[in-house]
Amino acid sequence: MVGTVAAVLAMVILWFGISFGTALANPALGSSLGARAAEWVREHGGASVVVWAENAWYSHHQPKVGGALPRGTIHVPKTTTTDPSAAATVSHLPPPSPIVPLASPPVAGEGQWSPAGRLVHGLPAVYTTVLRPSAIHTSYVVGVAWMDPKLLRARLYSGSQIPGGGPYRYTAPIEPTDAASLVSAFNAGFLMSDANGGYYTDGKVIIPLRNGGASFVVYKNGQATVGQWGRDFTSTAGIESVRQNLVLLVDGGRVAPSVSDANSAQWGATVGGGLYVWRSALGVAANGALVYVGGPGLDISDLANIMVRAGAVRAMELDINVDWVNYSIYQPSTPNGLATPANGTTLLPNMTGGTGRYFASWWARDFITMSAAP
Repeated sequence: MVGTVAAVLAMVILWFGISFGTALANPALGSSLGARAAEWVREHGGASVVVWAENAWYSHHQPKVGGALPRGTIHVPKTTTTDPSAAATVSHLPPPSPIVPLASPPVAGEGQWSPAGRLVHGLPAVYTTVLRPSAIHTSYVVGVAWMDPKLLRARLYSGSQIPGGGPYRYTAPIEPTDAASLVSAFNAGFLMSDANGGYYTDGKVIIPLRNGGASFVVYKNGQATVGQWGRDFTSTAGIESVRQNLVLLVDGGRVAPSVSDANSAQWGATVGGGLYVWRSALGVAANGALVYVGGPGLDISDLANIMVRAGAVRAMELDINVDWVNYSIYQPSTPNGLATPANGTTLLPNMTGGTGRYFASWWARDFITMSAAP
């Protein structure tokens, strides 16, 4: 009897050592050992333990109030010129208007746009800026990226962890044929177990789509938008992919009423919406432009307010926490050169994961790419 118990105990210890050790060595589970350990515990029935631990951590490690930005955090954009012949012959949107800062007085360059990444047919297709997230946390900045739908085409890449299963037609790593037109790539949403929504791609319903769910939709022509399933979209006809995550953050150009319930778990199974953490969101402007926001020191209200200031008429929260928020922009030295980690930059220099995670075969989460339109 004692021998049997000892043998079972040895097998359990061996299984734990192999399973936990493999997780700690897996970069797809996070950039830090702590993040990887938390993902392992979550996947093995300990989600409530992770929620408790992370809430305790974030509650005692909130961003400081006030303070000045480190020197050089915000740069005044340089004057740029556009090829007049390209501007006259290529269909494109006008550059975005500056964002009115939420903190006062504004810092020079705050909310002012600069072109970024590969030119598309001689024109900037992405503009970026940084600004302070609120009048309270004034020693931090978040990044904003504006993307021209007339010059770009979107694609949803799927992973073995999110949404799970597969294989999928488009999955990491980004292949050279796609890297030849890649302009930017960025994180998608929560683990599907926390997203309160569905997933559709490759002509298949991977997870049932939920009426009322905030939805990132890519049409078969590569155009993309954000809306509410069951109201703005009612069928997958003509649609290439749908990625749902929570409920709309911004609707009708206003902060959604549900944002006022900042403590609701709908804004993040771990931290809800009331704690200040790294967060990201994606929205669509009235002219069809896509807008991405990502950065530290954000609660759900700050995230929504920045989206509205950036011109979004509808927006959805994407992933949260430092390991997952990443927007990468690529600028090869030649018009048709391959986008690579070496010619990429992140929207904020302190974004985790660098510019290479989407080119790695081990990357197991879904993500979104924006590429030059033909």
